Parts: sequence; structure tokens; C-alpha cells
Amino acid sequence: MEKSSYSIVEMGRAAVSALQGREKGRGKNAKQFTWVLLLRAHRAAGCVAWPAATLWALLRAAKKRLELRQSLSGDGDKVLFRFIKGFLALSLATLLVEIVAHWKGWHFQGPLLPLPETEEIKSWMHAAYLSWLSFRSDYIASPIQSLSSFCVVLFIIQSLDRTVLCLGCLWIKLKGIKPTIDSDPFKSDDPESPTNITPWFLFRFQCAMRGRNVEQSMTPGGWKSCAGVRAIHQCNLPVRLAERSPAGSGPRRLRRRVHHAVDQRRGRQVEPAGVNIVYRHRLVRTGYKAGNLKSAMSCDYVKEYEFVAIFDADFQPNRDFLTQTIPHFQGDPELGLVQARWSFVNKDENLLTRLQNVNLCFHFEVEQQVNGVFLNFFGFNGTAGVWRRKALEESGGWLERTTVEDMDIAVRAHLCGWKFIFLNDVKVLCELPECYEAYRKQQHRWHSGPMQLFRLCLPTIIKSKVPTWKKANLILLFFLLRKLILPFYSFTLFCVILPLTMFVPEAELPPWVICYIPFFMSFLNILPAPRSFPFIVPYLLFENTMSVTKFHAMVSGLFQLGSSYEWIVTKKAGRSSEPDLLAAAERESKLLTQQQLHRGASESELAKLNEQRVEAPPVKKKANKIYRKELFLALLLLTAAVRSLLSAQGIHFYFLLFQGISFLLVGLDLVGEQIT
Repeated sequence: MEKSSYSIVEMGRAAVSALQGREKGRGKNAKQFTWVLLLRAHRAAGCVAWPAATLWALLRAAKKRLELRQSLSGDGDKVLFRFIKGFLALSLATLLVEIVAHWKGWHFQGPLLPLPETEEIKSWMHAAYLSWLSFRSDYIASPIQSLSSFCVVLFIIQSLDRTVLCLGCLWIKLKGIKPTIDSDPFKSDDPESPTNITPWFLFRFQCAMRGRNVEQSMTPGGWKSCAGVRAIHQCNLPVRLAERSPAGSGPRRLRRRVHHAVDQRRGRQVEPAGVNIVYRHRLVRTGYKAGNLKSAMSCDYVKEYEFVAIFDADFQPNRDFLTQTIPHFQGDPELGLVQARWSFVNKDENLLTRLQNVNLCFHFEVEQQVNGVFLNFFGFNGTAGVWRRKALEESGGWLERTTVEDMDIAVRAHLCGWKFIFLNDVKVLCELPECYEAYRKQQHRWHSGPMQLFRLCLPTIIKSKVPTWKKANLILLFFLLRKLILPFYSFTLFCVILPLTMFVPEAELPPWVICYIPFFMSFLNILPAPRSFPFIVPYLLFENTMSVTKFHAMVSGLFQLGSSYEWIVTKKAGRSSEPDLLAAAERESKLLTQQQLHRGASESELAKLNEQRVEAPPVKKKANKIYRKELFLALLLLTAAVRSLLSAQGIHFYFLLFQGISFLLVGLDLVGEQIT
């Protein structure tokens, strides 16, 4: 330490050489060796203190959440919550009994329990524990084993389906299979033609505008993406803008802004000749997005157009969107839908958006692409797609009977014989929800709606005249396997059966069910997003955590519970495009200039400014919520982890421990954007 140039690396090498007895000729003095040992001790203490500091921060966060707790409105899952609470109470009581038995040496392992003889029973507690072991082995283990075997079979079937989809995607990549265009309808044979579009093209762009997305779309940069105007700048096409404003005092302000923006765009000469922007506001607000689309399609001018392109307000299509999608319709009169892929501007914003990006990349890259190439059918994503108007009309139009109107119209169009094309190369920018509450509501709607639709469409599918293999694909794969079985076995296997097997070791789950196959499936899911490989373990744990929400949504939709018809618009942060950022920076600079001017204002002017600030409505402070089901499941899994530790089950212990921590983080709303 007396040498100023003596580095830590040299100290580490000296410690190793001193401990192993090597390089005796280069040995350091005793003082340096003491400092090396102190440095190592300091590092070891830091490694021990890190979990303690993390636990302390977690407890502080939990205390803060409890102080700022807001009750969840419309939970609608009291039965599931009561089941989880009862399961947790029973597990804690059983754990206490097992700890006492383990301490007294009564703990027995393995499926075949060597029960002692009568003379070996030492006390009434010992006798009661042995009676419990006999009852557990004879009456409890068998039903749990049967249920676990059933879930394992479903798990294997679903894993095989995922594997086949991935193999199909690999085949598409190797063979270079993708939809092709026979001819370009945007090129006219007549060089003197004033437009480069053949007469059979007429379009109507519709944008379902909601809440703050309307305000975002009214910005100078956002207006071009709103209602597809950005794409129309090259295509010389008419526009129809449909809007659904929220209830309350907002609609008047929003309508004024929309009308003002439409009038401005009409007055400018920068638009191509022939662009006709029409604003339509729906007065009777029923049916949510389906009602909005149905109202817009009922207009008289719709009959003049052949295609409908649909965008949500936060989607930003490229300028060449139409030139990449519309040519596929020419020469194929049976084609009803061309769907583009989503691309996310905020996929790297936080851990929640990264995990969503993994899921949606697999959905588009694998599920949509494989089904589009081999089956000519997939579920419409509700936006970033172009429909043939004739296909919408023959399929019955937009219906308000479910919360997944996009999947509803896709299934009915498929039963009518229309084909779909998915364009994996055409990407449309959009946003992902950045807070867990918004993502949770979105997933609830996405998993309850398909079950509503399955109840309604099952008789129609059976009676339809489509081939039998199409009926089997719709019923067995599209609905049952991917919409019902997946959330059922995920919740039942990893949140119910696995903790049960810790307290009933006679019905144990093998390690390949708990660790190996789920890890392999997560590896396949993350392949379309290779940059997300470092998040493969958080992805696996988070998907198991989300199984609670998805299971509840599936049950609500299947049995038509109250929350199955709940429609809450997904809240998004409003990530803007580059022009919007420049405009925001310009507005911010103007605001700073105004604040500097206020410094030199007179006392009367300052008084008026203060009055305006007082009259401004106070900003409501939001607090992160407490999700009770996730918290109670976290305690349940951690309790089962302690029980697995007593029986020395390594893989089970680590899985339960990390899965319990994952549930705890989600239950305290520590995943995603933090609202203060």
C-alpha cells in the first residue's frame, strides 16, 4: 500500500500466489497480504449486503404501495381471489406442521413412505402426523397426480404446436416464401395519364381516435400519421376520418381541435390534388370500436370505394404503405385482407415493453406468417390492415357482440371463403403500453374476447360448408389450444399443482416439466427477437405470472361473467415521431422565453399570472396499485419454496423462489413505468 502504483489486480494475484504457495520469490510483505485479505472480506461483505439492501428496498416499496393503495375497480374475480387466499392459509398451516415434523425427525421423503410400526409411535402428535401422511397418500395424492398428468399432456400438446409453428417459420425463411405481386396497379400504361393509379382504386381511410391519442394526432407531425394521411401523400386518394371521443367535457374540446385541424389541411395547397378529408363524429356511442366502425361503414359514400384501410390513432404508416399492400389485391378476387406487421417505437423503454416485444414478435413472425402462408387465415389485428369492402359486407359487417371485433370479422370472412395475406416485410410504427395496469387490462380483453367469440361462433362453424380440416383448425387449434388450453394449463400447472406437490410429495412433478421444456419453449419464443436473449429467464417468469390474469379472463369470457364485456382503452405514453419531438422542443423553447419575459413584468401583470395559475385545475397524482392475487400467489409460492427446501428438491426450490419473487414484483407494481 505504500507504493502508489500498486494496483488491485496485482493485489489479487499476490493473494492467489500467497494462498497457493506459488511464486515464493515474488512474495509480498505481511502488510500487503493483510490489505488483500481485508479487500476480499470487503467484497464478500458487499455480496452479502446486496440481498439485504434489495430486500429492504422491496419492503420500503411495499410499505409505500400500501400507503398509496387504490382499490381496483371492477375486479370481478372474488371467487378466484378467495380460492388463492384459502390455498395460502392451508399451505401456511401445512408448512408449520412440516417444520415441526422435520425438527422432531418425523419427516419422510419419497413417494413410498416407510411408516413406522405402532410401538414406535412416541406421542399423540406423532400419531396425528402419521394419520395425516396416510390420508395424504391414500386420498389426496391420487387426484393431484391425475390432474397434473392431464395438465402435462396439454402442456406437451401445446409445446408441439409451438414447435411445428417454429419449424414452419424456418421453412419459410429457408425457401424465401412470401406473397408476390403479379403486376403493379400503380403504374399506368398511358404515359399521358394525369395520375398513376388505375380507375378501379378507391379507398377510405379510417382512424379510430380515442382520448389523448386525438390530441397527439393533432400535432404538426402527428397529423400526417393520423388517418393514413401520411401514406396518402404519395397515392392521391380520398380520406374519411371517423372519431370516437370519450364521454364528459372532453368531446367538445377534441371536436373543436379536430375540426380546426381538418379545416387547416383543406386550406393548404400542399395536399395532392383530389385528396378529400372528411371528419365524422358519432353521437350515439355504443359498441366501442365495433360500433365506431359500423357507424362509419353505414355512410352513403362508402359504396363508392372498394377498399378500407384501418389504423388506430397511435399507428404511423409509412408513405409507401398503400403501394406495398394494395397491389396484392389485383388478380386475386378471393383475397379479402392484407395485414401488415407492427413495429414498436418504445420496445426498449423498460423491462415490460421488452417482454411485450418478445411476445408480439413471435405472434407476427411465427404465428401470423405461418398461418398466412399455409392456411391463408389468421386473426385480424384490428389495425394496420386493408380490407376489401365486399369481404366485409358478405361477412356481415362489424358486430358489437364481443370485445374482439377484429377476430370476429376475420373468422366470419374465413367461413365465407375469403383468403388473407400477411406481409411480414411491411411494418407500421406503433406503441406498447409502458405501465403494468394498462398492459393487464389489454391482456384481459384480448383473452376474454376470444372465449366470448368461441361460444357465439361454434354453431356457425359446425354448420358452415367449409372443408372439415378448416373447421378442425378453427375449433381445435385457433380457439381451444391457443386461446383456452394455454392459459388453463399455465395457471393450473405452475400456480396450483406445483405448490401442491411440495406438500404432497407422493404426486411429484418431474424436473423436465418444471424447468427443461418451459426453458426450451421460451427459447423458441424469443428466437424472432434475438436481441432479447438476455431476458429469456425474466420472460419465462413473467409469462407464468401473467397466467393468472389470462386464466381469469378466459374463464370470464367462457362463462360470460361481468368483467368479460369490460372495455378499457389501453393507456399509452404518446411516444411521438421525430417531427413531433422537434415541435415539442420548439414549444418548450417558446415557453422558456415567455417565462424569462415574465421576470420583467409589472406587479399587476404578475398578479394576473398568479390568478391564472390558481384557476388552473390541480393535477391529479396517481399511485401504483397493489394487485392482491399476485401478492397472495407470491406468498404461496415462497411458502412452497420453503417446503421444497426441507425436502432438498433443488430445481423445485429455485423455480418456486424466483417465480415467487416475480409474482411479488408484479403484485407491488414494480414492473414497467412507475407512476408517482
